[in-house]
Amino acid sequence: MTIDAFTTHAQGNNSTDPVLVPLSRRQAARLVHLALSSSADLGLAVRYQGGAALVPADRSADYPVVGLSNLARTVAQFTEDRWPLLVREHISQVVEQLRSGPPTPTDPERELIQRLVPRDALPSGWALDRPEFLPGLLSVPSTADDTIVTMYLEPADLGLTWSDAERFGLANLRQLTDVVEYVDHDDLRIAFISGTPFAASRALVLDTVLRESLHLEHPPPHGVLAAMPARDTLLLHVIQDLSVIPALGLLLNLAARCHARDPGPLSPDVYLVTPDFHWLPATTVLPDHAPLRLSPDLESLTKLLATQELPPNPRHQQMP
Repeated sequence: MTIDAFTTHAQGNNSTDPVLVPLSRRQAARLVHLALSSSADLGLAVRYQGGAALVPADRSADYPVVGLSNLARTVAQFTEDRWPLLVREHISQVVEQLRSGPPTPTDPERELIQRLVPRDALPSGWALDRPEFLPGLLSVPSTADDTIVTMYLEPADLGLTWSDAERFGLANLRQLTDVVEYVDHDDLRIAFISGTPFAASRALVLDTVLRESLHLEHPPPHGVLAAMPARDTLLLHVIQDLSVIPALGLLLNLAARCHARDPGPLSPDVYLVTPDFHWLPATTVLPDHAPLRLSPDLESLTKLLATQELPPNPRHQQMP
């Protein structure tokens, strides 16, 4: 079963900067100028050579590297007259962290929070042998201080084993409180989970989200559709009937838009989560940019749902 091409991943228009999306080329040039000016004012000697990052002016230095991708997605949500202050605040935070060094949690058992991070955003050598939660996404212990999130790639530096750091991180992730908004569209209901910089990471403890945020006493018998397009957003649809098919199209569209525009992009994909919390692809990608198809697992589920919705066969009804 194919899915309408309108729901395939969103693409930027021709004027979009190829690196600092979703900004136009003119806006990207202005952002780079503001970032360089703020860096210079704060005593940070950097230059821009593309690649969505400011790199050391001294070519022999390995650091600092100031990423601009998430900053571009952040300022895109505001009018340009607010950009100078936003960029200044961001660069100031980066400079302060570079000069003071990463914070060390005083109580890792209470402070660590597990976080989903794209594999390609982590050092290649470290990420090489780490197991993925989902394709391209790793789970990493971290801490949050206001708007600054620090990841700890070597828990041994905190005197912890990896399993202990992950256990602490997951336990604290369960303690977060979600903001839940429902979007109803043509009899479809999508739950938007937000409220913290770890909203998408709450997928790691989806059982808690369903129970405490969506107030479901038991796991849905047919599972849920789930998407984690960006760090601040988790999208969910509780599967009840064949409306799962248009719900999938809507989720693909929403996830693609969030992934293309919001800070901290994670994945534009939608997943089928079974009642026992196995994560499976909801779609199958075909070659040559053909429309997406339902994955075998989701197609099997829709066949089951179809049989449950069929009217009773009159031949099988007993005579009065």
